Amino acid sequence: MLAERRHQLILRALRSGGPAAVTDLSEQLGVSLATVRRDLLKLEEEGLLTRVHGGAVAEEGDQPFAEVAEVRVAEKDAIAARAAALVEDGQSVLLDIGTTAYRLARQLHGRRITVITSNLVVYEELVDDEAIELVLLGGMVRREYRSLVGFLTEDNLRQLHADWLFLGTSGVRPGGQVMDTTVVEVPVKRAMIAAADRVVLLADRAKFPGTGMAKVCGPEDLDVVVTNAPADAGTRAALEEAGVRVVLT
Repeated sequence: MLAERRHQLILRALRSGGPAAVTDLSEQLGVSLATVRRDLLKLEEEGLLTRVHGGAVAEEGDQPFAEVAEVRVAEKDAIAARAAALVEDGQSVLLDIGTTAYRLARQLHGRRITVITSNLVVYEELVDDEAIELVLLGGMVRREYRSLVGFLTEDNLRQLHADWLFLGTSGVRPGGQVMDTTVVEVPVKRAMIAAADRVVLLADRAKFPGTGMAKVCGPEDLDVVVTNAPADAGTRAALEEAGVRVVLT
C-alpha cells in the first residue's frame, strides 16, 4: 500500500473513531508497527494529528464543520439529550460553536427558552422555531467552521447574561484544563464563561485527552461535564477537587 493511501486511511480512522493505538492501526492497515509509527510521525509534522502515548489523535479543530458533523453522531446525540434535560423552561442558554452544540440545539425545539449563540448552524436550526427566543451574536464569520468570532462577538457577550453555557472543546487535559486548537475562538469562549451562571462542558470520548494548544479555562470554571467517557484517574480527581459534577451518558 502506498504511503499516501495509508495516511488517508489513518486520518479517516482517527476522525471517525477517535484516538487509536499503533497496534490497532497496524492491524487495520496490514503493515508493521514501525511503518505506522513512521506514518504518524510524518502526519504529525504536517500538523494533521498529535501523537499520544501508544497511538495518535486527529487534529480536528480546523476541519470544515460539514466534515466534523459526520463524526460520532450517535455519541454526540446521547450527550446532547442529557444536556438538554438540564434546561428548564424560561431559562436562557448560551450555545458554543461546534457540532455537539448543534446536536443539542436539535434537542431544544419547542422549548420556551432563550438561546444565544455564535454558532451559525445552531441559528439555522432554530430560526423558524417560534417557541424559542433566538439571539445571534455579531462578529466576523469563520465560513468553514460556521461561527462568529472577534471583538464584536466578545462585546455582545459583555451585554448579556445566560443561565447556562454549553461549551465545546478540542481536548481535556489530565489536570482538567479545557483546551482548544483554534486560538481565535478562545476569547469568545472565555467571554461566554463570564456571561453564564453555570458552565456545562460537552465532551465525547475523543476529547480525553483530545488536542489543543490554547487553554480556554480550568476545571474550577466548570459546573458540569457531560460525556460518554469515564475520565482517567488524574482528570477525574482534578474535576472532583474542583467540585465539578460528571454526567455519563
